[in-house]
Amino acid sequence: MKYHLVTLGCPKNKVDSDGIEMLLRNAAYQATASPKQADVLIVNTCGFLEAA
Repeated sequence: MKYHLVTLGCPKNKVDSDGIEMLLRNAAYQATASPKQADVLIVNTCGFLEAA
């Protein structure tokens, strides 16, 4: 299966996305640059819980 991952937001999100990618690759998923070719689409973003 193929996945497409989009990361938006702060640098913490990049770290989280790296972890997500590692889990997916360990489960034999393959990354694709094309959302149309992906079986799974992931958008990793954030919201503020408190004022920064």
